[in-house]
Amino acid sequence: MKQYTLGIYEKAIPDSLTWNERLLVAKEAGYDFLEMSIDETDDRLRRLEWSDFERLQLVRDMNETGVPVRSICLSAHRKYPLGSHDPDIRARSLEIMDRTIQLASDLGVRIVMLAGYDVYYEESDETTVKYFEENLKKSVDMAAAQGMILGFETMETPFMNTVEKAMHYVKLIDSPYLGVYPDIGNVTNAVKTYGTQVCDDLETGRGHLLAMHLKETVPGVFREVPYGTGHVDFDEAIAKAYELDIRRFVTEFWYKGEENWRDIVREAVTMMRTKLDQVYGG
Repeated sequence: MKQYTLGIYEKAIPDSLTWNERLLVAKEAGYDFLEMSIDETDDRLRRLEWSDFERLQLVRDMNETGVPVRSICLSAHRKYPLGSHDPDIRARSLEIMDRTIQLASDLGVRIVMLAGYDVYYEESDETTVKYFEENLKKSVDMAAAQGMILGFETMETPFMNTVEKAMHYVKLIDSPYLGVYPDIGNVTNAVKTYGTQVCDDLETGRGHLLAMHLKETVPGVFREVPYGTGHVDFDEAIAKAYELDIRRFVTEFWYKGEENWRDIVREAVTMMRTKLDQVYGG
């Protein structure tokens, strides 16, 4: 058994495929699991309303293909943030959190990734930070009741673009059910802006790092940068991840309509497995 697991972000695969087909794509490429997305779009938010039958069907698909869904990237809080000035939006944010945790529990998911925003489409201020802290505590209590782990993704905005900033809230809540799930591409962009080092920032999360998104970026660009064309030092990050006992990774990239998208999926897993095996052992 390998000393790590490597998953693929759902959005790297065309939406037109069924869940069974998506899982088979991951299996055939050589991934260990798939990370589901619950974003702000109506289509993905509707997953929170799945019937028991629909949830069980995905569990059957996982069993049939041998590829599980083991994490959820919850970015719906961009539109419905925990820190919103609007009480109706804050209520919706907690409803989304509760339903995501329940869906994750039903599917056997281990980690729900949280977007590190107090607000996104609103202006951040002392009030939004206060609401964020209050509702984060409620969210962690929900997760604890289900035995679910929540992990902050380091984002592209100054509110939480480093592990160090995420750790402020991890320490504030002080619960074993809240940690950090760093996006190494976003961290790289942040530390280069601040004049610090990636490994030094990762070190601030020692003992609280759950997994790592392996994403490519360039200065000022946080999405859809092909592997090998950016400035992320994956070798350095993976070596530090090993030292910090991270054992779970996800390749984060996006399907953009390419005809050779299957080749891109295979190339991504080959590239990252090669790097991971050099550190963790093949």
